[in-house]
Amino acid sequence: MAPITVGNVIPDGKISFFDENDQLQTVSIHSFAAGKKVVFFGVPGAFTPLCSMSHVPGFIEKAGEFKSKGIDEIICFSANDPYVMKAWGKTYTENKHVKFVGDGSGEYTHLLGLELDLKDKGMGVRTRRFAMLLDNLKVTVANVESGGEFTISSAEDILKAL
Repeated sequence: MAPITVGNVIPDGKISFFDENDQLQTVSIHSFAAGKKVVFFGVPGAFTPLCSMSHVPGFIEKAGEFKSKGIDEIICFSANDPYVMKAWGKTYTENKHVKFVGDGSGEYTHLLGLELDLKDKGMGVRTRRFAMLLDNLKVTVANVESGGEFTISSAEDILKAL
């Protein structure tokens, strides 16, 4: 499947996360993001070094700037189960705005066309690193990394596009 690109409507599919009451929610991405401006960024794996020390912290640190520019939701997405994503999210005690969302089976990652084969590293098929802007489900920015790179999907890159 070809990766999602600018101008596409994001495909519908299920995402899972823990809400503010610590209840597991599995919802349609369309029902969750319809009518909203969303920063949607993906990482290969929870608790991995580059994701944990660089990619995620940037979005947490810049969350206020995103909100001031009209962003309704900031979603961190990975082909990890929602329990792992919840545990990872709790390590960022200063986080108030980034929602950690799991795709344990990788089905939504596949719908996006953003699989990253890391079987040779013992990690299976994961989510390719990316950052997108969605406006009422339409992709307005799609910064998708090649391989394990981290060159175009930072919080700063997405802020520049707003």
